[in-house]
Amino acid sequence: MTEPTDDWVARRTEAAREQERRLRERQEVEHRKARAILAEFTKVARERLPAERLVVQGYGGRGRATSDVEGWYLRLDKTVGLGTDGEFYVLTAPLGLLDRVRGVTLRPTPPPLVIGAGGKDGDSIELVAALDRLLPGWR
Repeated sequence: MTEPTDDWVARRTEAAREQERRLRERQEVEHRKARAILAEFTKVARERLPAERLVVQGYGGRGRATSDVEGWYLRLDKTVGLGTDGEFYVLTAPLGLLDRVRGVTLRPTPPPLVIGAGGKDGDSIELVAALDRLLPGWR
Protein backbone atom coordinates (compact mmCIF):
# COMPACT_ATOMS: atom_id res chain seq x y z
CA MET A 1 0.00 0.00 0.00
CA THR A 2 1.28 3.45 -0.87
CA GLU A 3 1.59 6.15 1.68
CA PRO A 4 -0.52 9.30 1.22
CA THR A 5 2.69 11.33 1.13
CA ASP A 6 3.95 9.22 -1.82
CA ASP A 7 0.87 10.19 -3.85
CA TRP A 8 1.28 13.82 -2.90
CA VAL A 9 4.97 13.80 -3.91
CA ALA A 10 4.15 12.13 -7.23
CA ARG A 11 1.38 14.66 -7.98
CA ARG A 12 3.61 17.62 -7.08
CA THR A 13 6.46 16.24 -9.18
CA GLU A 14 4.17 15.79 -12.18
CA ALA A 15 2.69 19.27 -11.70
CA ALA A 16 6.18 20.78 -11.62
CA ARG A 17 7.16 18.94 -14.81
CA GLU A 18 4.02 20.15 -16.55
CA GLN A 19 4.65 23.72 -15.44
CA GLU A 20 8.22 23.52 -16.74
CA ARG A 21 7.02 22.13 -20.09
CA ARG A 22 4.50 24.96 -20.49
CA LEU A 23 7.11 27.55 -19.62
CA ARG A 24 9.50 26.15 -22.27
CA GLU A 25 6.69 26.24 -24.85
CA ARG A 26 5.86 29.88 -24.04
CA GLN A 27 9.53 30.84 -24.23
CA GLU A 28 9.97 29.11 -27.59
CA VAL A 29 6.94 30.94 -29.02
CA GLU A 30 8.42 34.22 -27.75
CA HIS A 31 11.82 33.43 -29.28
CA ARG A 32 10.25 32.56 -32.66
CA LYS A 33 8.33 35.87 -32.71
CA ALA A 34 11.45 37.82 -31.74
CA ARG A 35 13.55 36.04 -34.41
CA ALA A 36 10.99 36.99 -37.07
CA ILE A 37 11.08 40.63 -35.98
CA LEU A 38 14.90 40.64 -35.98
CA ALA A 39 15.03 39.05 -39.44
CA GLU A 40 12.70 41.72 -40.82
CA PHE A 41 14.70 44.51 -39.17
CA THR A 42 18.06 43.12 -40.31
CA LYS A 43 17.01 43.18 -43.97
CA VAL A 44 16.23 46.89 -43.72
CA ALA A 45 19.14 47.80 -41.43
CA ARG A 46 21.78 46.28 -43.72
CA GLU A 47 20.73 48.77 -46.40
CA ARG A 48 20.22 51.86 -44.24
CA LEU A 49 22.36 51.62 -41.12
CA PRO A 50 26.13 51.24 -40.92
CA ALA A 51 27.19 48.29 -38.80
CA GLU A 52 30.09 48.33 -36.37
CA ARG A 53 32.22 45.72 -34.64
CA LEU A 54 30.42 44.84 -31.40
CA VAL A 55 32.41 45.14 -28.18
CA VAL A 56 31.93 42.88 -25.16
CA GLN A 57 32.04 44.39 -21.67
CA GLY A 58 33.54 42.47 -18.78
CA TYR A 59 31.37 41.75 -15.77
CA GLY A 60 31.43 44.57 -13.27
CA GLY A 61 33.06 46.90 -15.80
CA ARG A 62 36.23 44.81 -15.87
CA GLY A 63 37.65 45.47 -19.28
CA ARG A 64 36.39 45.32 -22.83
CA ALA A 65 37.09 43.05 -25.77
CA THR A 66 36.31 43.23 -29.46
CA SER A 67 34.11 40.50 -30.84
CA ASP A 68 33.96 38.67 -34.14
CA VAL A 69 30.48 40.09 -34.88
CA GLU A 70 29.46 43.24 -36.70
CA GLY A 71 26.08 44.72 -36.01
CA TRP A 72 24.18 47.23 -33.93
CA TYR A 73 23.68 47.85 -30.21
CA LEU A 74 20.08 47.42 -29.04
CA ARG A 75 20.49 49.05 -25.64
CA LEU A 76 22.05 52.38 -24.78
CA ASP A 77 24.39 50.66 -22.30
CA LYS A 78 25.62 48.41 -25.15
CA THR A 79 24.97 45.16 -23.26
CA VAL A 80 23.04 43.47 -26.07
CA GLY A 81 23.35 43.64 -29.81
CA LEU A 82 22.04 42.43 -33.12
CA GLY A 83 24.49 41.01 -35.61
CA THR A 84 24.25 41.63 -39.33
CA ASP A 85 23.49 37.91 -39.43
CA GLY A 86 20.17 38.64 -37.67
CA GLU A 87 21.24 36.94 -34.43
CA PHE A 88 20.82 38.34 -30.92
CA TYR A 89 23.94 38.63 -28.74
CA VAL A 90 24.52 39.33 -25.06
CA LEU A 91 27.56 41.59 -24.82
CA THR A 92 28.67 41.02 -21.24
CA ALA A 93 30.97 38.22 -20.17
CA PRO A 94 33.76 37.31 -17.77
CA LEU A 95 36.84 38.55 -19.60
CA GLY A 96 40.38 37.42 -19.01
CA LEU A 97 43.56 39.12 -20.18
CA LEU A 98 43.74 36.98 -23.33
CA ASP A 99 40.13 37.84 -24.20
CA ARG A 100 40.94 41.53 -23.98
CA VAL A 101 44.00 41.12 -26.18
CA ARG A 102 42.73 38.61 -28.76
CA GLY A 103 39.03 39.40 -28.74
CA VAL A 104 36.13 37.03 -28.19
CA THR A 105 33.93 34.77 -30.28
CA LEU A 106 30.27 35.45 -29.65
CA ARG A 107 27.54 32.84 -29.61
CA PRO A 108 23.97 33.90 -30.36
CA THR A 109 21.32 33.57 -27.69
CA PRO A 110 17.56 33.19 -28.08
CA PRO A 111 16.10 36.69 -28.48
CA PRO A 112 13.43 37.99 -26.10
CA LEU A 113 10.43 40.15 -26.99
CA VAL A 114 11.34 42.36 -24.01
CA ILE A 115 15.02 43.09 -23.49
CA GLY A 116 15.90 43.11 -19.80
CA ALA A 117 12.56 41.71 -18.64
CA GLY A 118 12.66 40.88 -14.96
CA GLY A 119 15.39 43.42 -14.27
CA LYS A 120 15.22 46.64 -12.32
CA ASP A 121 12.46 49.12 -13.12
CA GLY A 122 13.37 51.10 -16.20
CA ASP A 123 15.91 48.54 -17.38
CA SER A 124 13.58 46.73 -19.75
CA ILE A 125 12.55 47.77 -23.24
CA GLU A 126 10.38 46.04 -25.78
CA LEU A 127 12.38 44.66 -28.69
CA VAL A 128 10.37 46.62 -31.25
CA ALA A 129 10.90 49.86 -29.29
CA ALA A 130 14.67 49.24 -29.20
CA LEU A 131 14.67 48.67 -32.96
CA ASP A 132 12.55 51.79 -33.54
CA ARG A 133 15.01 53.83 -31.48
CA LEU A 134 17.89 52.46 -33.53
CA LEU A 135 16.25 53.02 -36.92
CA PRO A 136 13.02 55.05 -36.77
CA GLY A 137 10.46 54.09 -39.40
CA TRP A 138 12.15 50.83 -40.32
CA ARG A 139 8.81 49.12 -40.81
